[in-house]
Amino acid sequence: MPLPYGSVKFGLSDAVMARHRPGEIDYRLARQNLLHAFRAGSVSQLQICDAQTELTRNASHCGVALEEMCPVCVTNNLRNVTYVFGPRLPSGGRCITNLAEVTRLSRRQATYTAYVVEVCIDCGWNHLIRSYVL
Repeated sequence: MPLPYGSVKFGLSDAVMARHRPGEIDYRLARQNLLHAFRAGSVSQLQICDAQTELTRNASHCGVALEEMCPVCVTNNLRNVTYVFGPRLPSGGRCITNLAEVTRLSRRQATYTAYVVEVCIDCGWNHLIRSYVL
């Protein structure tokens, strides 16, 4: 019987494989490096809190609210926004508003790539979290 998540200290390979999909790229290490540089003072808040207006608007209207706090301004307005790119979609991608859209796109014959972006509505923090093939 498998042990409940959190009851055992997992190794790096276990942690990486826990939520892995074929073709998935996780950007957590890049995020941690950027936040470390910000906290060390080598990167300013203006450099990392640069979300475009459309990204912030999509985060507030279509984003999935996260329970964790923003790593920059420490508010509770952190959202994940998913964009999908592929054939027969707009050149700027399509902002996904619900799971049914992802399911519908994944059933098509063409290959689509989804990008999940973490966005803070308050300060403009944004970072690519992961990308995966549908």
